[in-house]
Amino acid sequence: MNPGNPPPDPRHRRPEGVTDTTVEALGALSKALETAERARGALYAFHQLTGSADLALDDAVRLLRAAGHGRQADQVEREILGRNVIPGHWTFQIVEEYNATYYDVFRSVEQGIRQDLAEGRDHLYEAEMKAARRTEGHPDHTAD
Repeated sequence: MNPGNPPPDPRHRRPEGVTDTTVEALGALSKALETAERARGALYAFHQLTGSADLALDDAVRLLRAAGHGRQADQVEREILGRNVIPGHWTFQIVEEYNATYYDVFRSVEQGIRQDLAEGRDHLYEAEMKAARRTEGHPDHTAD
């Protein structure tokens, strides 16, 4: 930390006895979880975009029929509309399985380790970085 700068707020202050290496390890674990969060967000985007595409097929089928292309409209309805994106699964099922099989376990393990090693305190690494990078006396660098 910069001399003269206050330490992180109490909920982000490392508990007594927690080493630099432990704080770094918890930071790495947190970063990995944040990356999984981003992957989960991409999965939800995939889910919503695929669902929107499927719903947009209703217009395509209607317009193909209106244009006199009943065979092609039937093909879209039969081959694409409501189709599984992977065998036996719609996108909501993929999201559910990701959450249950990977994300929920990852989050639970991360929280448990943080509880075991740092009294459950989150973002210790980042809070210490914030304290170290503040410019003393600058109004936009206050601890609050």
